[in-house]
Amino acid sequence: MPSVTEVRYQVLDARFFVERRPCSAQLLGTAIGGGVAGHAPKAKTDKRRSRRTSRDTHTPQGGRSIRARYGWQRIDRPFEPMNQGTRPEELPAEVLDDVASVVGTEVTLLSRLSGGINEGAMRVQLAGGADAVLKAVPRAHPNHLGETLRAQRIVEHMRRRGYPTPAWLGVGATATHVWHLMEFADAAPATELTRSLVEQLMKIIELQAGQASEPYDHWSFAWRVVTGQESAVGGLVNETPEQSLLRESVARLSGYSSAVSALVQRLRLACADVPPPRVAPDMVHADLATPSNVLVRDGAVVAVVDIENAGSGTRATDLIALVWYTFEDPLLDGVRRRLWTRILDLVGRDGAVVLAAAQILLSLEWPIRLGRHDVVPGLVERGHRALDELNSIR
Repeated sequence: MPSVTEVRYQVLDARFFVERRPCSAQLLGTAIGGGVAGHAPKAKTDKRRSRRTSRDTHTPQGGRSIRARYGWQRIDRPFEPMNQGTRPEELPAEVLDDVASVVGTEVTLLSRLSGGINEGAMRVQLAGGADAVLKAVPRAHPNHLGETLRAQRIVEHMRRRGYPTPAWLGVGATATHVWHLMEFADAAPATELTRSLVEQLMKIIELQAGQASEPYDHWSFAWRVVTGQESAVGGLVNETPEQSLLRESVARLSGYSSAVSALVQRLRLACADVPPPRVAPDMVHADLATPSNVLVRDGAVVAVVDIENAGSGTRATDLIALVWYTFEDPLLDGVRRRLWTRILDLVGRDGAVVLAAAQILLSLEWPIRLGRHDVVPGLVERGHRALDELNSIR
């Protein structure tokens, strides 16, 4: 009779592919380990080394809260530099053991990283002094690990083309968590978008042109969100469980208030006659405009992170998210006109309306679901303003 955990190794692209199979044959962990890069000052903490342990074979109930990666209104705690944080003890020991066994070296927790609304990131140190970032989140659905592996493939593909995102050093899963380890970038999350950052990000987004490498279409998802229709081109729908739940949640927004209902109706009418978008060839980050996902040093973009939800579609999706954030600062009104112009060049007026409407609806869904009623009126006003501004451009 097989043991509770069987470990099999095979060489894949000069790296180890590690697969753990419980006796029930349910996949508990898959990981790819690679080289290590990036250094940071050392810190003294307790060390935990990899140890082989039995693992439960059940699938956890429930899952993490849904997060849409379309540049939501920031309602999180203040941003802090990437190399600060607290509470590393909250990470389950089994996850750290799994990471150490995959990368083949001792892993030391340093701190929890602060910034943004994703609280799963830890700064760790690997044997030899290299620092890395570990992100571990509870399993949300059966294909959660598969989606993370998809994101890793996108990272590898884009880095080969000069895209400034840290390398992923390993991916894996335990019975309860999915994790990935990436290079540590010695830079701080941007606290806000500035004209300089917007201009730099516009150039970075151009690197995404024609680089779609995974069938995960954010443009067709945006169309389904704003039209309420289930199908896209050819009746084929390729979306994650999170996206399906988001669409269902957006469909209920009209019941929140008369003001929200009026905005939703306006957006639906604006998109009612727009046909499903054609397959687009670009890589889409899907959360590039969120300032905390842009790491800067001396005013220059060093890296963009939080790429877990990246996929395919039109890069205008990321430009629309930049448009949405520029409304927060009157000093960005000028650069926003440039953004609108570029978006219209890429997808035309119908495409711009669909992407803008999806941005507005998803930006409303998050605070409404969380009960952040104080920010809703401002978002409704911004939504109308964005649509008015787009309609005024000829």
